[in-house]
Amino acid sequence: MKKNSSESSIAIQNKNIQEKKQECFVVKTKTWIENADGELLFGKGKTALLELIAQTGSLLHASKLMGLNYKKAWLHLQTLQKNSQESLVITKQGRSKNSGTKLTPRAMQLIQNYTILQKDVEEYANKRFRELFLKKK
Repeated sequence: MKKNSSESSIAIQNKNIQEKKQECFVVKTKTWIENADGELLFGKGKTALLELIAQTGSLLHASKLMGLNYKKAWLHLQTLQKNSQESLVITKQGRSKNSGTKLTPRAMQLIQNYTILQKDVEEYANKRFRELFLKKK
């Protein structure tokens, strides 16, 4: 039986709709780094804390913006510094324009590296998802 042009047109439209639906799928991942004991060393939350310290110049302000109490934010920062075995912040006491908390170059590098890692993991996860779940039959 020969298909008429309207049946062919509908088949093409259905195929286009299905392809567009497949493009709507996005794999999201959560990447973190643990030590051999399973302790969280670095991840999205600690990265966000460092970024907010860089923006605000204050651990207190950064913790408030994150909805963390100061002690918990301070403990996160201590964990990061202990595990990186480097200072990640420079703190100057006082009320001058030079006082506050600033990130070291190493802290900025950690933020950048984590951001790259997270992006790479998500790109690979989405590529692999398309290969496994959306391959043409």
